[in-house]
Amino acid sequence: MYKVKVFVTLRESVLDPQGTAVKNSLHTMNYNEVSDVRIGKFMELNIEKSDRDVEEIVKEMCERLLANVVIEDYRFEIEEAVAQ
Repeated sequence: MYKVKVFVTLRESVLDPQGTAVKNSLHTMNYNEVSDVRIGKFMELNIEKSDRDVEEIVKEMCERLLANVVIEDYRFEIEEAVAQ
């Protein structure tokens, strides 16, 4: 079994109004050190071993469902889970 962490964020060229709102709120709270905030999604998946390459499976899922590749970027981390 694999544990997969998927991170999806808006592309740098896409405006992020939610990130801007959070940044402005942090500045209002005197956290002026924050220069930028980008809001995204985080997903954790458990995937059973199969004959297919897990990286290929995750990439396919990201491009078909988990991310809107027109406006979002994604990256993922794969860890092999140890059976207990």
